[in-house]
Amino acid sequence: MLEDRTLREVFHIRMSGLGMFSFLTVVFILLLGLLSVLIVYTPIRNVLPGYSASIRQQLVDQSARVDSMQTTLALQRRYLDAIKQLAAGEIPTDSVQRLDSLQVVQRAELLEGKSEAIDEFVARYEEKEHGQLMMLDPQSTAPVQVLVRPVRGVVTRHADMTLHDYGVHVRAAKNEAVAAVLRGTVVYVDRELDNTWTVVLQHVRYVSTYRHLSSVFKTVGTRVEAGDALGMTNGEQDVVFELWKGGEPVNPEEVIVW
Repeated sequence: MLEDRTLREVFHIRMSGLGMFSFLTVVFILLLGLLSVLIVYTPIRNVLPGYSASIRQQLVDQSARVDSMQTTLALQRRYLDAIKQLAAGEIPTDSVQRLDSLQVVQRAELLEGKSEAIDEFVARYEEKEHGQLMMLDPQSTAPVQVLVRPVRGVVTRHADMTLHDYGVHVRAAKNEAVAAVLRGTVVYVDRELDNTWTVVLQHVRYVSTYRHLSSVFKTVGTRVEAGDALGMTNGEQDVVFELWKGGEPVNPEEVIVW
C-alpha cells in the first residue's frame, strides 16, 4: 500500500496459496458461527422451512393446555365454593339423597311389605297345616335398618373374620366424599402415622370406623346424619371401613349394598 503524496510504501501483505486458503476458511467459519447464532437466538429461524409447522404445533399444544388448565381451575373453584357453602350451612346436606341409598331404601321397603299374593299363600298354607305350624305374627318382624354406603369405589379386599381382618378395603377416586352410614356421634378423630385420618362414629347399635381419610370435616362430639360427609379420600390409599355391633365385628358387605 502506497502513501498518496510521497508514493512511499506504507505496508504490504504477501499472500501465498495456503495463506489465502486459511484466510477464507477462517472467514467461512466465522460467518457460519454468526449465522448459527442468529438462527438459534433470533426469530429469523421462523422463516426457514420446517420451523413454521413446529411453531404451529406448539401453539396448538399450548392452547389445549391452557384450555385444560382453565377447565381444571373452574372445577376446583366450584368445588371450593361448594365446600364453603357446606361449611357455612348454606347447603342442607340432607336435602340431597344419594342414588345408591335411595335404591337401598326402596329395596328395604319391598322386603318389609308383603304382597297380597304372599299373604293369601300364607293364609291357605296355615289353614291347610293347622295344628302343625305355629302362627306367624307379621308384626314380629323387626324393621329393616338401612345403612348408607360409606364411599363410592371398588372393593379391593373383603373382610375376613378368620384372619382378624374386619374391614372392607375400598379403592376410591381422589377427593371422593366419605359418608356416615347411620345417624350417630363422632367419638374419635385422629391423624395416623401415615398422615391420614381415622374417624369413629357411635350409633345406637353399631360403631363404625373410617380409615385413611385425607381430610376430615367433623370434630369429636359432632352429631351426624346418615349420608353426611365426614372427610375426603386421597386417591392413593384404600379406605378401610369397619362395622361393630355389641363389641363383635360385623361384615359390612352383609348389611350394605356396595
